[in-house]
Order: sequence, then structure tokens, then C-alpha cells
Amino acid sequence: MKEILQTVRADERALRNEHAGVVVWLTGLSAAGKTTIADTLERELFNQGRQVYVLDGDKMRQGLCSDLNFSPGSRKENIRRVGEVAKLFADAGITCITAFISPYRSDRDMVRAIMPPGAFLEVFVNAPLAVCEQRDPKGLYAKARAGVIKDFTGVSAPYEPPLQPEVELRTDSMDVAACVAAVALVLEKREKQSGQPGLRVKSATV
Repeated sequence: MKEILQTVRADERALRNEHAGVVVWLTGLSAAGKTTIADTLERELFNQGRQVYVLDGDKMRQGLCSDLNFSPGSRKENIRRVGEVAKLFADAGITCITAFISPYRSDRDMVRAIMPPGAFLEVFVNAPLAVCEQRDPKGLYAKARAGVIKDFTGVSAPYEPPLQPEVELRTDSMDVAACVAAVALVLEKREKQSGQPGLRVKSATV
């Protein structure tokens, strides 16, 4: 008996999950708050029943990108690989949150271009350089100022802020709960506008 192949469609995944697959791309300077927001957002959305996963530099560079260094070419390739992995997550119906400096607009635009329309949410985690340097939890800015770290974004290498991000989070004046709530609200509005099954977003509990 001949088997009939029935491919699982994106709308079927969305119906089961009660949300569509999407990439939430957090970009900003080192110590702007990307990882903290990403992890807290993941917990908040998970608690609400959403299929969600965070990709960050540690996860990628320990495995898939372990062959890359921090040269401009390697950084570009790192973001390309992250984008392709994030696309697969979204195609599987998962909300994929990424937390990468991703300093160049062209690299972020490249990831947006490979995603289906409406499946990429650029979030600018915006904190002034002075604030980031004051935080500096890993001492990276101090090492960059001392010349120990070369091509460090914001000090000896450029950062190109998004021109029209879907969300901008001013982490010098917004707390984590407010940042998480702002992203979750945009996700909900986008899904309602697209006609996809919507996430029942509550106020952030963090």
C-alpha cells in the first residue's frame, strides 16, 4: 500500500502551539542587558505556555561556531550561522530569542531577509556606552581600553544601531520587567494582525 506523505504545515504547528514560529533578535552593545532580558523573556513566555528557546554566544561558540574567532569575517559568519539556526527553530514553530551584539546592520538585514514575512522581530537593547562601561560585568571594556582586546564593539570597532527596530528597550531607564512586557506585547499584536493564533500575554511576572 502506497503511503501518502502529509507534510506538517506551519499553520498546523501554530494552531497546536497557539502561536507562530518567530525569531526575536536582541541586538545591542556588550553589557546593554541582552542576555538578562533574553533569559527572563524566555521564562516569562515559557510560563505562559509558549514554545521558546534562547540562542546566545556561549551556546553557539561552544559547538557550532567553535571554529570561529573574533575577526570581522568570523563575526559575520557567526551571525550567518546563528540566523540559519534561528530560522530552523522558527520553522519548527518555536519562538527563538537570540542575544548577540550583531553590530552590523547588513548582517541583521541578512537574517531578516531569510525569514518569512513577519517572522523576524528586531529588538534594540539600547544603553549608552558609558552605562555599559559602568556595568562591565566581565571587565571587557576595561581590557579593550587597555588594548588587551582588539576590535571591541563600541571602543575599537563600530556598532551600527537599528534604524527602524520593531522594539527599542532603553535599559538605562527601563527595568527588566518593563522590557519583557514590551516585547511580549509586540509579539501578541503582531500575531493578531497576521491572523495567527495569538499568545495570551499577561503582565510580566518578573
